[in-house]
Amino acid sequence: MRWEGQRESENVEDRRGMGRIGGTGLGIAGLVLVLGISYFTGTNPLIILNMINDIQSMSPAPGDTQTVSTGSPNDRLGKFASVVLADTEETWRRLLPTIGRSYEDPRLVLFTGAVHSACGTTSSAVGPFYCPGDRKVYLDLSFFDELSHRLGAPGEFAQAYVIAHEVGHHVQNLLGIAEKVTRLQHQTSNREANALSVRLELQADCFAGVWGNHAKQDRDLIESGDFEAGLHAASAIGDDRLQRISQGYVQPESWTHGSSEQRTAWLRRGLESGDPSVCNTFGNSRL
Repeated sequence: MRWEGQRESENVEDRRGMGRIGGTGLGIAGLVLVLGISYFTGTNPLIILNMINDIQSMSPAPGDTQTVSTGSPNDRLGKFASVVLADTEETWRRLLPTIGRSYEDPRLVLFTGAVHSACGTTSSAVGPFYCPGDRKVYLDLSFFDELSHRLGAPGEFAQAYVIAHEVGHHVQNLLGIAEKVTRLQHQTSNREANALSVRLELQADCFAGVWGNHAKQDRDLIESGDFEAGLHAASAIGDDRLQRISQGYVQPESWTHGSSEQRTAWLRRGLESGDPSVCNTFGNSRL
């Protein structure tokens, strides 16, 4: 990708190094206090310990004066993420008004280990995610290393696709699609709720492709082989492939993101068209 020297987004929060996961470190006196609180309140002591651990995991370590940095990061990978975010802003600021909704920029939160959002405290083990409650995309940049080495999907556009996919969820949130899906999921079975989740994720893949198309056609950010790297990444994180890696067999009824074939197909649809109207996964009986 030809990203160096391009505009960097100011909508970035750098919280890297602030999330810690570990024991409570209360010591004997602290444990006695926890047991006393448990005795007088009737609360399970494990619940109290977990609450303290959650608070500590999001608190600075002793002597740590680090604060949240806003604006473009200084390191290469952070700058790359900032440029990709900026370019998605360019695309959706222009496209969303054509379908009746003005675009509101999301914020990208870079973190390590764990992070607190309006959706709760989350470990980086869950991967990148979008929280509709605060309209922020959360990303531990170490996921890019996992994508390249463990999942076999290297390349800058593969990384950009991950960010653009989460921004796609933000677009769904602005359009009211995410809220409708969540409401329907609460009214149906687990299997049907999973099927709705698959459609939501595939649409975000398609929206990521729409951005990729405009990054190439409008701003010439895309180089030869970039789109192929993105399609390979979509295939690498298909539910069927991940299930084979983790458990050795496939359970389609438990999918939440779609198969490798489905994810590749919908990303390609967006890449080839550049038109968000082709991304209606909910209007297609066959995915």
